[in-house]
Amino acid sequence: MKKNPVKAALAAGQPQVGTWLSFGDLFASRIMARIGFPWLTLDMEHSPIDWAQASAVFGAIADAGCVPLARVPRGDHDLIKRVLDGGAHGIVVPMVNTVEEAKIAIAATKYPPVGNRSVGGGLHSMNFDATPGDYFKYANDEVLCILQTESPEGVENAEEIYSLPGVDAIFVGPNDLAFNMRSADGTDPTPEEHEAMLQRILAIGKKVGTPVGLHVLSTDDVKRRIEEGWQFIALASELKFMTTEAQRCVSELGLKQAEDLARY
Repeated sequence: MKKNPVKAALAAGQPQVGTWLSFGDLFASRIMARIGFPWLTLDMEHSPIDWAQASAVFGAIADAGCVPLARVPRGDHDLIKRVLDGGAHGIVVPMVNTVEEAKIAIAATKYPPVGNRSVGGGLHSMNFDATPGDYFKYANDEVLCILQTESPEGVENAEEIYSLPGVDAIFVGPNDLAFNMRSADGTDPTPEEHEAMLQRILAIGKKVGTPVGLHVLSTDDVKRRIEEGWQFIALASELKFMTTEAQRCVSELGLKQAEDLARY
């Protein structure tokens, strides 16, 4: 059975820079899997991607020698089971605010006696170049479990969450964190307050020895965050890469740019 190189690298303290897949398109995913990123995360939280579509994408990524991950809509046992049985090599779980939520997600990624994931399927073993028997035997060691910290409540519980056995890394969605830091009247946190919260998360990760990462939009941001000690870093997305380059061309040609695309 193939090893999970991203899991091994994170455990060894090495940064791993990948990107997000928003389209769920097989052709685009096959191309992105050959670009050179060690991992790609299919975003099933915010994109209209179905199970069969996701499974095909996981297989295409794995066949290219890249690590396929999936962000599930929430840390639900059934959702986690389906993406792992569909062939993902790991999960990213959003909005993990409490220790109990973290334990539920961790258990769903592990076969008994460590967790409560049920045995079945065949796509998962194919993506690890393994027999089903070997997959069932070694999956607990190779599947990644990455939890997201995206709220002040999650930060308050961070040390206990990050210390749980089975947490391979923590990932921060900066936008959700900022939204959840809004005051009662809807006032956004200042950039300084937001950055302070990010640094608090990083410090907790370092204290307990759990890799932490976040989403960034530029290579300069990647380099800066690696210097600070962040490890699991997502650089933009295939959607962002496409729109940024298209907008650059439109701008250079002096064409009218649709204002509503600026947010991508």
